[in-house]
Amino acid sequence: MKQTLADPKAAREHARAQANRRMEAMPILPPVADDLPEGVAQDDLLWEETIAGGGYATRRMNRGARLRLIDLKGDACASMLIFNAEMPSERLNVADTAKVQWNGYLGEGKLLLSDMGRVLMSILGDTAGTHDLFCGASNPATNEAKYGDGRNSGAYPSARDRFMLGVGKHGLTARDVHPCVNFFKGTRIEPDGAITPLIGPFEPEREVILRCEMDVLVVIANCPHVLDPRSAWKTGRLRATAWRGPITPADDPVRGSTPEAMRAFLNSEDYYRR
Repeated sequence: MKQTLADPKAAREHARAQANRRMEAMPILPPVADDLPEGVAQDDLLWEETIAGGGYATRRMNRGARLRLIDLKGDACASMLIFNAEMPSERLNVADTAKVQWNGYLGEGKLLLSDMGRVLMSILGDTAGTHDLFCGASNPATNEAKYGDGRNSGAYPSARDRFMLGVGKHGLTARDVHPCVNFFKGTRIEPDGAITPLIGPFEPEREVILRCEMDVLVVIANCPHVLDPRSAWKTGRLRATAWRGPITPADDPVRGSTPEAMRAFLNSEDYYRR
């Protein structure tokens, strides 16, 4: 094969022969999905991708879009960064997300807030119930200590290094990699302040549906949770599907669920009143 591919024409034919090859983890272009929610047309589909264990993905999505994440085998960890797409210096603030809502545990009806008091995304549906706002992303040092190799090009990449690749696609740098939210791998804070990881593996096909309340950039890394107690590096495939949707109306139940939520939505809406 090496001798064959040394011939540029043979190499071209070999490359073109891969055009229709399908992998378990890859983006689908144009996006196609056969399990969209009722009322969502194929023409509304924006993104369909399966993210391998150790992989990452990133996308810009407009206000009103929905993003569905599915933990296909029950062992994915969707670490996510969120930015205001117009002004990426505004980004997810996990401390305010917990503090403003008087709750450190994410689920249906909860908000993901920016460092300017605006709602970046809201959670419309959640069949998982195990998420984490406290621990952030794994990094090369933690992976080196646990698995013996923390290199981005090695067998055990970290979420932080995958974030670096993702933000770079939007012209951002290491300084823009902020504390993340982890979906599907959870934590519980004990009365004495200790953190108990809720790692699973869990039942397959658990899902989270998010609604974009602003134009956002999302960067997703699918690497083991930093507190995963298992000695082996393990993470399952993650599916991301996004579609167009309407902007949140004034009578939306999530918007009016608490005084804090109402204020955060008003802050977001004021941003677009220009």
